[in-house]
Formats: sequence, C-alpha cells, structure tokens
Amino acid sequence: MTEELSYEAARAELAEVVTKLESGGGTLEEALALWERGEQLAAICQARLDGARARLDSVTNTKSEN
Repeated sequence: MTEELSYEAARAELAEVVTKLESGGGTLEEALALWERGEQLAAICQARLDGARARLDSVTNTKSEN
C-alpha cells in the first residue's frame, strides 16, 4: 500500500514519475495516470515531512520547557 512507503521510497518513485513525464512519448491516459501517481507520492512525502517536523517540534518544546 502506498501509505506504507517511506519518505525515501516515495521520493525515489516520484523522481521516476517525473522523469517519465518529462520524456513524454506515452499516451494522454498514461500521462494522466503518471500525474495522479505523482500527486499521491508528493502527498506521502509531505505527510512524512510534516510528521518529522512535528516530532522535532515536540522534542524541541520539551527540551526548552525543562
């Protein structure tokens, strides 16, 4: 399942999607499917980054309170 992808795996697959889109050569349907997959992967990456930021903020706030 895509939600289980790590940030690194999602980012690597997203880079592959971008490369395929930039090279062209496919049908419109293929391009749309790639675009949709890219949007999913970008959302996964953003969620992972947001989670990491929240964890860092939590640790930083806990340390500053002590």
